[in-house]
Amino acid sequence: MFYEIDDKFRDECGVFGIFMNNPTSTTDAARTTFYGLYALQHRGQESAGIAVSNGHKIDLHKGMGLVSDVVKSHHIAELEGNIAIGHVRYSTTGGSALVNAQPLVFHYLKGMVALAHNGNLINTVELKKRLETYGSVFQTTTDTEVVANLLARYSQDTMEDALAKCMIDIKGAFALLIMTEDRLVGVRDQMGIRPLCIGRLNGDYILASESAAMDTVGAELIRDVNPGEIVVIDKNGMRSLQVIKSPRKAHCIFEYIYFARPDSTIDGLNVNRVRRELGKQLARDYKIDADIVISVPDSGTAAALGYAEESGLPFEEGLMKNRYVGRTFIQPTQQMRELGVRLKLNAVGEVVAGKRVIMIDDSIVRGTTSKKIVQMLRKVGAKEVHVVIASPPTKFPCYYGIDTSRREELIASTMDVEQISQFIGADSLHYIGMEGMFAAMKSDPGIFCAACFCGDYPAGEESVE
Repeated sequence: MFYEIDDKFRDECGVFGIFMNNPTSTTDAARTTFYGLYALQHRGQESAGIAVSNGHKIDLHKGMGLVSDVVKSHHIAELEGNIAIGHVRYSTTGGSALVNAQPLVFHYLKGMVALAHNGNLINTVELKKRLETYGSVFQTTTDTEVVANLLARYSQDTMEDALAKCMIDIKGAFALLIMTEDRLVGVRDQMGIRPLCIGRLNGDYILASESAAMDTVGAELIRDVNPGEIVVIDKNGMRSLQVIKSPRKAHCIFEYIYFARPDSTIDGLNVNRVRRELGKQLARDYKIDADIVISVPDSGTAAALGYAEESGLPFEEGLMKNRYVGRTFIQPTQQMRELGVRLKLNAVGEVVAGKRVIMIDDSIVRGTTSKKIVQMLRKVGAKEVHVVIASPPTKFPCYYGIDTSRREELIASTMDVEQISQFIGADSLHYIGMEGMFAAMKSDPGIFCAACFCGDYPAGEESVE
């Protein structure tokens, strides 16, 4: 058995889809989707897949591993068609296995359909039992297959009507891409917890989890899919159906703190700007007598730059990240665990030796990685290490598509700040407060889901067997 060295939160996946009216090549849709998934690789590294429709049938290629490992040039050459959807996955609901890799492709009453899903349904168990009583058979352990079976149940209706009924049935967080032989459909949950945006590339439409994927393929961001909206794209263009009126917005705040790429803009907020503002707010809240500011790269860097700018302290690269190490699985021995952290990060003694260091990170989940990094900095001569976190203490698990620990494994749920500081070996530990975090967001606090900090679950908690 292997264990992952990181104790960061993991987002379930990323989705990308394109409808091309006049491609110059029969493989343009597949190739563009490949590059879009490459830009979303940070959202999931367990599996990847691309499904393509040529107007008559849907072809699929998927596998375990990174996009570049799974999809080779000869696979793209075989994926001919003008519509494509793709998926990168990190498992939350359902285990890590090829059968659960997406997109999922099915035959139903009206032809073929492919689905790719980012998020997590909180009533999967209840829906699955109901569907099984109607005779549904499940081949995977993902909640995406539950959606597919619901669509099949409502197949006597149009795709739009079937999806509208599905949106009434399913609860939780979801950004869905659905592809039939002749159309591309995007659906976002009624609170907009998981992100999904719309772009245009030379007159063709794109749907993606993040705007950074649009930038990568040369597309222009148009807007975000609205909460509770169905977007249908076919040869006649794009049309929108606002199926469910959103009771409230609840955009995942961790998208801005950690998950999303800094160059993405989600629901009108640029991720890099938000992270820099979080750092500035931390500097206003905590005036620490120190010599330099460093970050835990990469997700802590923008906040560290903001802290340095506001405090007047110099920002230095005191920790270097190995850019060629992805998700690293190692044998569960203490020696190998410590080696695993050093494979990803290395302290720069010439920068931190003899210095009072402020180390900025985005979050602390279990605390084990923070502890190793503090030890690493002390080993190369750091005089003091003050840890500053650009999010409030993470006390509650997430049920909306983020792989989190059980509550008892979240260090902030069992220890106070001083106890955590002692555990990780820091000279001091400081978290941004809820008020400070929302002040940095410069937006109405009511439009975000911050359940992992406060336990207020806007879409309810997950049902279990």
